[in-house]
Amino acid sequence: MNTAESSPETVVAPAVKRRAQFTLRVLRTERLSPHMVRVVAGGPDLARFEAKDATDMYVKIHFLHPGVDYAEPVDVFGLRDSMPREQWPATRTYTLRWVDMAAQEVAIDFVVHGADGLAGPWAAAAAPGDRIIFSGPGGAYRPDPDADWFLFAGDEAALPAIAAALEALPADAVGRAYLEVDTAADVQPVSAPAGVAVAWLFRDGATPADSTVLLDAVAGGPWPAGRVDAFVHGEREYMKQLRDLLFKQRGLERAQVSLSGYWAYGRTEDYFQAEKKQPIGKIL
Repeated sequence: MNTAESSPETVVAPAVKRRAQFTLRVLRTERLSPHMVRVVAGGPDLARFEAKDATDMYVKIHFLHPGVDYAEPVDVFGLRDSMPREQWPATRTYTLRWVDMAAQEVAIDFVVHGADGLAGPWAAAAAPGDRIIFSGPGGAYRPDPDADWFLFAGDEAALPAIAAALEALPADAVGRAYLEVDTAADVQPVSAPAGVAVAWLFRDGATPADSTVLLDAVAGGPWPAGRVDAFVHGEREYMKQLRDLLFKQRGLERAQVSLSGYWAYGRTEDYFQAEKKQPIGKIL
């Protein structure tokens, strides 16, 4: 769900629908790997949160612009009626890695690439007490209990959702999970049933625009008999290639596949979201 920082053309972002808003405080952070930081946030506001029965449950995080005087308590949707567009909070989409309603805590994993981006640098510098505002949740996928086997494929942006799905599988589940990261240093512990083989794939410095390791692994990997339930998410152009592999070459039905682009190389999230309604942004 991290996005790159530039776009070759001007695109107007679509209007954001009002969702339930939650204002929490950072409780702690954890460096999961050189390029991923977990932020755990919580607070009384989370008591209103209604979790979805989905392993890809996501929220929209609203980042306030430094130096702008926002009326307190901040209503990120209401202020759109009273402030110029350039002062509206920037929005980024992130999967909730886990939700603990009893403890009133949520965890969000952020991909970090130095000073690049907005959310990554914020997460890397986050400290207990910092405010985080998000709205949601959204999400729909949960592993199909009637599937014969499971296929997961994605990059760092999809790793939190894939890890959550692996944890939700029954103990006797079988399948394959292909996880693409930059280097071996970015591998982190994930829990999966014994029958689900987890393969870590490394770009080793190649950009997502140049790497084919994920596509090659899925194309060349085992393909068991029976009905597969596939969760395939990550960089948009990569997902288009995997779409063709799954539907044209493997002949899967639409109901068997959860597939989307979480981000697009060379695009900020604003451009990425706006392009979803254009030909370049359509995957399915």
